[in-house]
Amino acid sequence: MSQATERAFVRMDGVGHRYDPAPDSQMAVRNIDLEIHRHEFVAVVGPSGCGKSTLLRMVSGLLLPSEGQVSVFGKPVSGPRDDVGIVFQKPTLLPWLNVRKNVLFPLKHKFGRYGRADEQRANELLAMAGLDAFAEKMPDELSGGMQQRVGIVRALLLNPDILLMDEPFSALDAMTREQIGFDLLKIWDEQPKTVLFITHSISEAVLLSDRVLVMSKRPGSVLDLIDIDLPRPRSPDTIKLPEFSALTDRIRKHIYEPAAAAQPGAA
Repeated sequence: MSQATERAFVRMDGVGHRYDPAPDSQMAVRNIDLEIHRHEFVAVVGPSGCGKSTLLRMVSGLLLPSEGQVSVFGKPVSGPRDDVGIVFQKPTLLPWLNVRKNVLFPLKHKFGRYGRADEQRANELLAMAGLDAFAEKMPDELSGGMQQRVGIVRALLLNPDILLMDEPFSALDAMTREQIGFDLLKIWDEQPKTVLFITHSISEAVLLSDRVLVMSKRPGSVLDLIDIDLPRPRSPDTIKLPEFSALTDRIRKHIYEPAAAAQPGAA
């Protein structure tokens, strides 16, 4: 394996951030050390307000750390990057554009135009997401889950190396949320990306990811970084595995019983 292959694609070294510049103000996150390798799927869980979204914004370049450094493939992140796609909690589709034109909007916004090859790529991505029959539909004709899939496809249009997802399924009902999780894994398998996935759902984090970063309450720091050694491809049967239950219990203990989780030999 070459040195370039071994090197972490995304790296955080002693990263901290405070929104109030006063030096005695509370930090949102502190002392975050993390390495994410190319095409790895890393989920982040933790109590509400612990700084999960702050981490994501620092990787995207939308927010600069107050302390430490965020780097992508060895280069410090100093601002927004073209090789990063972001999927937010809501897809924020433009209601006056059809599905295909919503997917193509980033190109229109960035370059002022798009060509036939771009339209072909949009069609291929929509087909991959099972949305090819809905390309001419307007957003209000789609279900919430379908709209979110459009948001994912739009983030993939520019073929970013990194896909950042900030609680993208939080507004969906439980059944739709589980199905779109499997849809995401299918898309990730066909179009490999380095994924940082923020979620409040412990089971969702375990089901989707290669590793789960568990954060403490504010100011957020790393409580645990857990390898999810479950076979891929993941399926509904994955949820039935005893290993799945053991992993979710381990994470749950960190969040709800941090003192117990800190004890030697705790699961």
